[in-house]
Amino acid sequence: MTGNTSNNINRRRLLQAGAVIGGAQLAAPYLQIARASDVVKIGMDNPLTGTYAALGKNEQIGAQYAVEQINAKGGILGRKVELLIEDSTSGDAGVAVQKARKLIDRDQVNFILGNINSSLAQAIANVANEKGVFNVDPGGHTDSITGTNCHWNTFRVCNTTATEGAAVANVLVKNMGKKFYYLVPDYSFGHTLAAGVEKAAAKAGGVKVGEALTPLGTTDFSSYLIKAQAANPDVIIVLQQGDDGVNVLKQIVQFGLEKRFHIAGAQMELEVLLGLPPEARIGTWVFEWYYKQPNVPHVNEFVAAIRKRSGGHVPTARTYFGHTAVWTCALAAEQAKSLDAVKMAKAMQGYKLPPEISLMPDGAFYRAAQNQMIGDLYVGHAQAQGKDGPEDLFAVDHVVNGKDVSPTLAETECHMTWPKA
Repeated sequence: MTGNTSNNINRRRLLQAGAVIGGAQLAAPYLQIARASDVVKIGMDNPLTGTYAALGKNEQIGAQYAVEQINAKGGILGRKVELLIEDSTSGDAGVAVQKARKLIDRDQVNFILGNINSSLAQAIANVANEKGVFNVDPGGHTDSITGTNCHWNTFRVCNTTATEGAAVANVLVKNMGKKFYYLVPDYSFGHTLAAGVEKAAAKAGGVKVGEALTPLGTTDFSSYLIKAQAANPDVIIVLQQGDDGVNVLKQIVQFGLEKRFHIAGAQMELEVLLGLPPEARIGTWVFEWYYKQPNVPHVNEFVAAIRKRSGGHVPTARTYFGHTAVWTCALAAEQAKSLDAVKMAKAMQGYKLPPEISLMPDGAFYRAAQNQMIGDLYVGHAQAQGKDGPEDLFAVDHVVNGKDVSPTLAETECHMTWPKA
């Protein structure tokens, strides 16, 4: 009897062990899903190589700091946040779309961010809309993203090109003359930025005397500068960004054009000024955010935190864009008390960002029925070297409230179609 009992016990244990092993194998996918649900994933589809690499890397630094802050406060809806990063390249929409689909389909991100290149940002927004995923465009400016091609689930942090153009055009016409020649990056961002400046300048009495379209990645601008010189404008409007912006400004100085014409534009990046020799840090520009705002609450703390995480470098507008984009995701989830994209998008209609996120004198908010963030813009001039260190390369002359220069909702032609309940 004792032997039979022992055999029965051993047999039962063997069956139980088999059941446990089999159950574990069966349950493994479900356990993985359960673990995945404990993490909120934010995908970032942005350039880390090519013309816009420096801008993309700074947006990444801002995004990573925001994730760090959010996790220190308990995450999103009590869940840890992870940032997944893909290199979209600087100009290949096919790669950007492929990376967006990977992040959404394979990595199962809850949010997707991107892109600096406006054409890529629009392509990513279209994929996000197809998939029903909450999307934030940190730094692609072309008007259509929150205009004619707007989507209910796409929010934008940076300004529209129309807003940037309106912020600076009056200053240029009033102080520099009426004849404008445009150097235009030949893709959607450049086209709409030039149109924005031209429209606003025309209202103030400005006249377009010519333009040159330059391919993304141009290194030799000499033929374009010869045409600009021949047009004899009062102002040469330079709209190139990233490495292209560095190259064109260097060559403007080599040609001595800054001695004959005013040099200006509707957007400038600190990354571009840092890439220039002191003699090429010239012109009147719009910054979308600047680190020297000593009287604006929380800015100094933000600057100090970024310095610690970037080898002592100050945050740029791109750092700010990445930081604000990630916080937009977290705030949307907290406002909606859900990760459902529709609920989050509805919760952010007209939402005013808290001051520790907006980091601007007049604050910032997302305009309802457009999802466009409206904040301040900083009009001023580049300087070879300021008194406050090697990165003090821009002097703010005017802070412009975005509400005063943004197109009306009707003018944006944004007509959102929401999913049916």
